[in-house]
This record gives sequence, C-alpha cells and structure tokens, in this order.
Amino acid sequence: MSHIPEEVYFGLLGRTFEIHWNYHAILMVSIWVVLVPLCITIVRYGKPKPTKLGLQRKVSLRHPEWWWFSAHKYGLYTAIFLSVAGALVALIVSKGFSGSIHATFGLLTILMGVIQVVAGIYRGTHGGKYYNNADPNDPETWKGDHYSRTTRRRIFEAYHKTAGYFTLFCALGAVGSGLMQYSMPVLAALVFTIPFVFLAIWVVLEFYERRYDGYRAVHGYGIEHPYNKEREFL
Repeated sequence: MSHIPEEVYFGLLGRTFEIHWNYHAILMVSIWVVLVPLCITIVRYGKPKPTKLGLQRKVSLRHPEWWWFSAHKYGLYTAIFLSVAGALVALIVSKGFSGSIHATFGLLTILMGVIQVVAGIYRGTHGGKYYNNADPNDPETWKGDHYSRTTRRRIFEAYHKTAGYFTLFCALGAVGSGLMQYSMPVLAALVFTIPFVFLAIWVVLEFYERRYDGYRAVHGYGIEHPYNKEREFL
C-alpha cells in the first residue's frame, strides 16, 4: 500500500499544512457516484415524449424543453472541472504520481472524462426539418450531422455512449481502491448503497417506459426523417 502523506510543506509560504484526504474522498464520491450517474439518468430518461414536430426551438439553456440535454451537458462539465481540480490538488500534495492502483484508476478516469468533453465539442451540427430557422419546404435547410445521421455523428455517438460507461467503470475502480487506502466507513456504506438507489429508479422509469428514442424526441416521429426511415422495419 502506498504511503499516504498527512501533511505538506510549501516552501514559498514557509508553512506546513495538514492534508484532509476525507475532503478529497467526499468530493470524488459526490462527483462519480452521484453527479455523473444522475446526469446519465437525466439524458436517458428525461427526453420528452416524441411528437410530430419534435423540438423546434434552438438548443439552449433558455429553452426549458431542452432541460434534459442542458442538465446532462453542463452537469458533466461541472463534474470534469471539479475532478480535474481535485486530482491536481492530490498530485500537488502527494508531490507527484504515486503509481498506486487508486492513482492509476483516478488519472485514467480524469483523462477519459476530459476526452468526453472534447468529443462533445466535435459532435457536429444539429439540423432538422422543423428545427429553429429551417424551412419545412426546403430540404437544404434541414441538413445537420444529427438530423442526417452523418458518419461524424455516428462516430461521436458510438464513442461517447460507450466510453462514458467505461469512464464510470474506471471511476468506480478509483473510488473503491481509494476507500481501501483511506478508511471512511460511512462514505463506503453510501458508495455501496447509492447504486442500488439508482437501480430502483431505473427499474421504475423503465416500467413506465420513460426511455424515449432521442432522435424521435428531438426531430419528430414522422417517417420522412432520415433516421426514422432507416429504422422503419427495425
């Protein structure tokens, strides 16, 4: 087991500071066991029921019909920002990378999280027959990576969704190995319990069939839309 420093000396300040690892543990557990799964749950089950015209207004924090997307996006941005900050503090007070299982899982989680944010930036344009400034009578105005299901969008979705779950797996490895090094019984009990709470929520939402198809929820359920037509007989 790696040595866990209990204090750190900053020569520039001429002072020694006590290290409170419990704060680091609480922060990371709050992010990766609560916030991130919550953001995933929201985008999975928070989409509105598909309608004929879909969501017509521009994707924006100002438009409440897009709350599920905004909560997912900015919630994960917040999670990654706080995780990077927490990791940097840990590296500084530990005087570098310790090489422990916890540190390895932790840095891998942060790296995968940052890549998720970068991938999201390059997810492509939106588009849609009834979206924002599109003219329903002019197909040229409908074009968008999401609406047209371009290769770029397919690559993004294939990576983003799959890598997201892998990132969460790495995070659980980091949390578990961290709590093995630094005993916090109450926090460990919460880490064990919270997944079962999410499981119950997911089962209930699945029972009530709240997992609507994202493409149909956003663009409409009409067969004239490219991806709906592609899946007509699926």
